[in-house]
Order: sequence, then C-alpha cells, then structure tokens
Amino acid sequence: MKIFRGINHPGLAPACAVTIGNFDGVHRGHQAMLGLLKAEAAQRGIPSCAMTFEPHPRDYFAQKLGKPDLAPARVGTLRDKLSQLEICGVDQVVILPFNESLASQRPEDFIQDVLISGLGARYVLVGDDFRFGNKRAGDYAMLDNAGQALGFDVARMNSYEVHGLRVSSTEVRAALAAGDMQQAAKLLGHPYRISGHVVHGRKLGRKLAESQDGANDGFRTLNLRFDHWKPAASGIFAVLVHGLSDQPLRGVANLGVRPSLDPNDINGGRVLLETHCFDWPAQLGGEGAYGKIIRVELLHKLHDELKYDSLDALTAGIAKDCDDAHAFFASGHTPSHTSAHTETRRQTTRDRI
Repeated sequence: MKIFRGINHPGLAPACAVTIGNFDGVHRGHQAMLGLLKAEAAQRGIPSCAMTFEPHPRDYFAQKLGKPDLAPARVGTLRDKLSQLEICGVDQVVILPFNESLASQRPEDFIQDVLISGLGARYVLVGDDFRFGNKRAGDYAMLDNAGQALGFDVARMNSYEVHGLRVSSTEVRAALAAGDMQQAAKLLGHPYRISGHVVHGRKLGRKLAESQDGANDGFRTLNLRFDHWKPAASGIFAVLVHGLSDQPLRGVANLGVRPSLDPNDINGGRVLLETHCFDWPAQLGGEGAYGKIIRVELLHKLHDELKYDSLDALTAGIAKDCDDAHAFFASGHTPSHTSAHTETRRQTTRDRI
C-alpha cells in the first residue's frame, strides 16, 4: 500500500476508485465499504484509494473555536488506521491535512481540484449522508450531478448493522468509554488494539517491588505513546502483546496519563499505554524491546485509572491488577482472535465519522 500526504505527488496513480472518510478505528462498516471499493476498482482495472484527514475535522474546529470538548475521542492512532487500511487491501491512501484552506474550500472546487485534478477519480464511493466543502454545503446529490457532468461514477453505501446495532466510530467510542471491550471487538471485527514503537520512560516500574512471577526487575513496562490527547479508552486492562516473541504475551496495561506520577516526567504528561508482560522474553535482555514495533490488544477492562498516595500503594495496586488479569485469563473468557463476527443485519443510514 502506498501512502501520500497530500495530492501533489508524482507517485499517485493517474486514475483511481476512491472513498472518503475519517476511518477512525476502521470498523466493520468501513471494512464493508472498502470491500465494495476494491471490487469496483478491480472491475475498472484501476487502484483503490482511501482519502482521509489529519487532524480529524472535528479536532480542527474544536481548536479553532477554543472548545476542546467538541473534539471526538480518538479510537486509533494514525499508524493503526494505516495498518488496518492495508489489511483491508487498499492500494493507496491519501492523507489530506485538514486546515483552513481545506475547511473553506467550496465543494465545487473540492470536486475539481482534489477528486478530478488531484486523484483522477473515476469512481467515488461515499455514505449517503456524506457532506463536504465549506459549511458542509456539498452533498451526495451535488457529487452525483458532478459525476454525470464530468465523467466519473458516484455511488453511496448505507451504514452497516451488526445484531441490530448500527456500526459507526461513534458506537465504538461509546463501547470503549463504557469499558465494554467485548462490544468494541464486535464492532471492530477484532479486539481493540494499539500499536507503535516502544519508547523510553522513567523506568520506575523496574524499581518497584519484585514482580508477581519472582523476577527481580519489578514491573517492567513497555511504553507506547498515544499521539492524540483524548483516547476513546482509558484505564487498566488485561492485554495480549504481539511482536516480542512467537506467541502473544499476557499482561496488564495502563492507558492514560498516569495520575500517580509527576506530570512533568520524561513523557511530558502525554497519554501513554504502559504494558507489563507477565513473562518477559529472556532473549530481549533488559533493553531489547526499545524501538521494536509491538501491538497490544486490550481484552478486558479491570478499572479506571487510580491515583495512589505513595510508591508502596502504587506497587500494591499494580500487584492486585496483575492478580486480577491472571484471573481473567484463567477464567477462559479470552475472546477468540479468529472470529470474523460475520453475522450481520440490514444496512441503515448513518454517518461514517
């Protein structure tokens, strides 16, 4: 899969079939749309293209208005979005910077400058409530009329429903906010996961009391930065870690701002996913995980983040979290990682944001 920031690149295909959206989480509704896009692209002998935006348009307007509460919680990182789009078989992704220029662009200019001149769009697939351009003045009818006049096909797809529930990023956010990881997995088609490079932290965990399994390196953690300030999920979770050994490693993780630690620490108060693996791969040694790309699946929420008054209390809290995560895995309730959650219902109109 080729990735382009903006539309002024010689490597872009001269023609494509394109769909447009934020694709936060790349949930099952997105996956269905991308499947249709691929089929239409193959029929025309052109590559498939997903156009997305960074930052999220609602992030941009929240910042512009000085109202951070208007910004949506972010389901996934840009890395995870791109990874999932590649899994879905998209040939190229175009990331448009959402800025004042794009926000104020007339819908007619978006069609001509971006879709026609920039992408060479021959087929455009959108949701039937798709809006675009300055003040969201452009809609499906305008796009369809432009397609007839300018020679590209336009199609719309209603949103997806699973067991009677509309699938949208909004519903995924709601499930994650409620700590319902099983529901989130049904909507996503896989366990909720975050990936990234392991970065250095304060190394406080290895200085705490001896870990549950008797190792002498304390509660060693793998630290991933979550770039957005407002993740859709937060708290303490039982997790599986992929990328450090042949088999996934069980562990416990904290996703959030770590209220028991100094906000001026090495990570500058940023949102982190800190994961402690119960069985540390011996071949990694003490420092061997740094720089590696790992994927952490958040399977079960244990509780919200807590603020501890002392390191001793923090140590005891982490030990209890480890016990509770061990109990979760021992219960046999670990969700299947091969289930495609294929049962679906009728499609209904719903935004894809």
